[in-house]
Amino acid sequence: MLRFLIPLLLLATTAHALESAPVTNARDSATLVSESDSYAPGKPLRLGLHLALKPGWHSYWSNPGDAGAPPTIEVQGATAGPLTFPAPQKLIDGPFTSFAYTGDVTLPFTVTPPPGKATLAIDTHATFLACAKVCVPEDVMLHLDIPAGSGAPGAQTKLFATADARIPRPSPYPAQISTTGTLRLDAPGLDPKSVYFFPDRAGVFDQGAPQTLTVDPAGLTITLKPATKLDPAVAVTGVLTLTDQGNETSALHIDAGKPAASLASAHGVGVLRALLLAFAGGLILNLMPCVLPVLAIKALSIAKLSGAARGQVRRDAALYTAGVLAAFGFIGLVTLTLGALGQSAGWGVQFHSTVFTALIVWLMLLIGLNLSGLYEFGGSVAGVGQGLASRGSFFTGLLAVVVATPCTAPFMATALAAAIALPPLSGMLVFLALGLGLAAPYALLALFPGFARVLPKPGAWMNTLKHILALPMYGTAAFFAWVVFVQAGLLGLLAVLAGGALLALAMLTFGREQRRGDAKLWRHAAVAVSACIVLLIGMSFWHGGAQAVTYADGSEPFSPKRLASLREAHRPVLVDMSAAWCITCLVNERVALSPQAVRDAFARHHVAYLKGDWTKQDPDITAFLHKYERSGVPLYVYYPPQGDPQVLPQILTEADILGRIGG
Repeated sequence: MLRFLIPLLLLATTAHALESAPVTNARDSATLVSESDSYAPGKPLRLGLHLALKPGWHSYWSNPGDAGAPPTIEVQGATAGPLTFPAPQKLIDGPFTSFAYTGDVTLPFTVTPPPGKATLAIDTHATFLACAKVCVPEDVMLHLDIPAGSGAPGAQTKLFATADARIPRPSPYPAQISTTGTLRLDAPGLDPKSVYFFPDRAGVFDQGAPQTLTVDPAGLTITLKPATKLDPAVAVTGVLTLTDQGNETSALHIDAGKPAASLASAHGVGVLRALLLAFAGGLILNLMPCVLPVLAIKALSIAKLSGAARGQVRRDAALYTAGVLAAFGFIGLVTLTLGALGQSAGWGVQFHSTVFTALIVWLMLLIGLNLSGLYEFGGSVAGVGQGLASRGSFFTGLLAVVVATPCTAPFMATALAAAIALPPLSGMLVFLALGLGLAAPYALLALFPGFARVLPKPGAWMNTLKHILALPMYGTAAFFAWVVFVQAGLLGLLAVLAGGALLALAMLTFGREQRRGDAKLWRHAAVAVSACIVLLIGMSFWHGGAQAVTYADGSEPFSPKRLASLREAHRPVLVDMSAAWCITCLVNERVALSPQAVRDAFARHHVAYLKGDWTKQDPDITAFLHKYERSGVPLYVYYPPQGDPQVLPQILTEADILGRIGG
């Protein structure tokens, strides 16, 4: 029996020799471990400071965060490199955020043995903090003897494998950061569930502020809050942890370089990509419901141009394009000017005004009545004079931009973000590219006016087409009348309907006289317009009666206080920022947020659904939008029970919602 016990005792002694005697107390235990059973003379090997922290206690990463100090080690007996730190975790204690370790952690370092084959005697002096409600400085002396040999893996290899799995690897993705704290990772196809950036240097960022993740096809954007404006002369480095959809976490070491004043590539690779995205956004707007009435005007204009002289075709198409570009140029000038002054002009904010929305209702009604044949403006379609047609083309372009704004497309949001980040001249080019995309179908007639000759010849069919095209005008007027009801309640709706009735009566009388050849528009319009002006003045002083809009079962009104209380309770929260005039918001509500499967998932996971209604500009909602660098709605942000907020796509699907909350 003894001959079997002796080898086992020798083996146990050898294994124990590769881990130092522990220094243990009620808070933690510290040992020195070796990755190898032996060392090969002249070849480096890895040792590690192994900390076993008791429940409730923690120690710190290389950057401890708001408080604390990192572990240190001094080595005698061999030349030693610095400690290698696995990725930490974020700990929040009241107003303080720390980057720390809990449980077991191994901090590897490399030693190079001196020449010779003698046993390698390593003595170390390690210091670290063990913290719970109080912090206790630990000061330990650890000794380890390592015999000479082949350097084969030892009994403690698994500790190093665990540490290696958490040690950040160099990022394969290019990274940039702006002086305002926007971190961009160009990583096509990467779609993490959540991320967190741990800076290498303390005091660079407000570590208690949320880090907002936005995922797009070209990569990731993480919004950080600098403690002060980032120094453009000092590079920003750190560790980015990424948790995938399967809750597996990996860590990358990021070198974002020196902060730049703007990140053109954060929203596309350079100005050219931003311009292409803007142009695509403008094209998409031609397909959005808000632009359908203007498409009717375009279709009628194209029919009118059939058989016209080449010069007239080119002039009308060019003036329509000029009207669109003029409108976008004005929007760009206002947005960039306010941005330079530290303010914001949101996309679609004109619809916050009840007066503006009422004017759109009446404008759509007048156009519809004209298309229905109730009256003619400037004569029959076939006989419209060339000068009036040219002026009409320009103002039709302006109208297209006005009514398109509630239908913000995803490409448009990206292009607008790039416009604000780019220098002023490049930013203005982005706005003009948006306009060129919107005007592109009609602008092609200016480049290839011969296309107009293949259109059907004017005739009686055009009156039928006019009557059909009046329908989307009435539908749009009804939609914006509902928006007025949401903004100003029943009295606001009655004022809009009364104004519409007066305008319709005036145009009916005018149309009858027009057909008798005795039309005096001013005589009838003066009464109707005067009455509408009185109604508008009354509406501008009317501040009550707004209707609460509920878009889905179980929603609550958004407020910063309610969001904060839910976050403190560690409840998952979905924040939905929308507006009654936002068509995209209404479609998302119907397609992605109202299905029974989504409501069941909300109940199953106790998700609080907070709804912010931006129909009338609300300062709390505006501040929330600015926090996430948005100038318009929709905006959807999901707050998991633990971790950082996640910005969802602007065009939602049921799968997007279920994927975020766990189905």
